[in-house]
Amino acid sequence: MLEARNLVKRYGDLTAVDGVSFTIERGESFGLLGPNGAGKSTTIHMLVGALAPDGGQVLIDGDQSPSQAATRRNIGVAPQDLAIYEELSAEENLAFFGRIYGLSGKKLATRVDWGLEFAGLAQRRRDRAETFSGGMKRRLNLACAAVHEPKILVCDEPTVGVDPQSRNHIFESIEALGAQGCTLLYTTHYMEEAARLCARVAIVDHGKLLALGTVDDLIAEHGGTPIVEAELACVPPDPTALPGTLEGHTLRVETEDPLPTVEQLGRTGIEIRRLRIDRPDLERVFLQLTGRRLRD
Repeated sequence: MLEARNLVKRYGDLTAVDGVSFTIERGESFGLLGPNGAGKSTTIHMLVGALAPDGGQVLIDGDQSPSQAATRRNIGVAPQDLAIYEELSAEENLAFFGRIYGLSGKKLATRVDWGLEFAGLAQRRRDRAETFSGGMKRRLNLACAAVHEPKILVCDEPTVGVDPQSRNHIFESIEALGAQGCTLLYTTHYMEEAARLCARVAIVDHGKLLALGTVDDLIAEHGGTPIVEAELACVPPDPTALPGTLEGHTLRVETEDPLPTVEQLGRTGIEIRRLRIDRPDLERVFLQLTGRRLRD
């Protein structure tokens, strides 16, 4: 459905995207993850035709380029920076974006009504967007991106700064679009969102593709070993008899099978104040591949 072939983008001496390749299948939910400055936004701009690559190409439906207006009409984009007009009402925003994509008459009216229900704003249809909460604006932003029934929907950080109810509403809305066959490209800094919504995930950093696969495959390959972490009430006389590594009162044991390790600790007779099993997840994979250094 959407293919990136060896995409390259340079800004002077800086190579923002360096040979990135992946394919998103029709109807697939695909996550593009990376730290700030990793090249995600530049990649997305090339994928949707807003930016011409310096090398490589983007193909949609096998042979179409997003640089063509007819092809771009099959793409919807919900950007991180809200693309709605605050002085317009909810229904006026939806109608505006619908007209941009060629909708008119009964079809436009039907899709505006759909968008209001989709965003949970049917009761606020005539209210100006400037009166909406952050979550309401995010939901309207997503509805405006999907009002023309695009084959491909790009969601760039769609839940930034929203309340839990709006966040869950956005999840369910995106899942509903996927169930209807819409192809989804999703970027986020929240790993649990990607794990929930995306069938496959690509992780990029410094303009390069570091890993690509299902969440389970990435965890198996890059997640490392489960860790049993126990906070001890007091340090035993002979701490060397304990498994793992003791730092202060915190004992950390890397183990492929955490439950027997917990049972072993119980048999030592030491008093444990707190016990936690840290199993590998997508966040650990992300930090393992991109590092723990702050990105500002």
